[in-house]
Amino acid sequence: MLWFLRGMRTNFSLPTFILMAAFVGFAGFARESGIEMAHAVFMTVMVWALPAQIVLIAGITAGATLPATMIAVALSSVRLMPMVTTLVPELKTGKTRTRTLVFLSHFIAVTAWVMATERVHRVPRQFRTVFFIGFAMTLSLLNVGVVLLVYLFAARIPAMVLGALFFLTPVYFLTSLWATARAHVVKLAMVAGLALGPLFHVLTPELDLLLAGLCGGTIAFVLARSPMFRPKGDGQ
Repeated sequence: MLWFLRGMRTNFSLPTFILMAAFVGFAGFARESGIEMAHAVFMTVMVWALPAQIVLIAGITAGATLPATMIAVALSSVRLMPMVTTLVPELKTGKTRTRTLVFLSHFIAVTAWVMATERVHRVPRQFRTVFFIGFAMTLSLLNVGVVLLVYLFAARIPAMVLGALFFLTPVYFLTSLWATARAHVVKLAMVAGLALGPLFHVLTPELDLLLAGLCGGTIAFVLARSPMFRPKGDGQ
């Protein structure tokens, strides 16, 4: 119980407040898009990753078919797979059940991954699962509360304020990923993706994010294996 409470207390931090502010913008966007409050809450609980929720609402408002929307949401969430594969092994012990790890993986989005990665090594391994449950479930419930409150009081919040709060999400994600990147290739991929984003937005606006990420990551991977990027002292 102590480590569960410590996990809950972790949410008293700037990243949590930034994410909550972003969910204010999301709730305003969902409300203006004609999404009912119950559906917005359901998205927050079941989808959780904020960009995927935006993609889902965009698909609904654009009248896209269910399979097309499902594929778009799935593709937007593929980026979380490396985060799951790096964090889950840090959480489990020899006695941790697979279904518990599957349940915990649902809560691994960018903010949860960044905060957990920074703190989980300070927690004794046998308590890491409990710590993460306390942290991640509280983070999710806090943002469910934000969505509910915005739906009740959104009429009193200026649209420009909602838009500005929503814009905090990509800014925070970008700076957090840059700060926690342990390998130069990750930063190289981010720079390449950012540079290619405007180009693909002009050429193929429907696939700009997907192509910028795919090509930026590929460029970074190739360059990282070239001799000019190898650390001195490497083998032949």
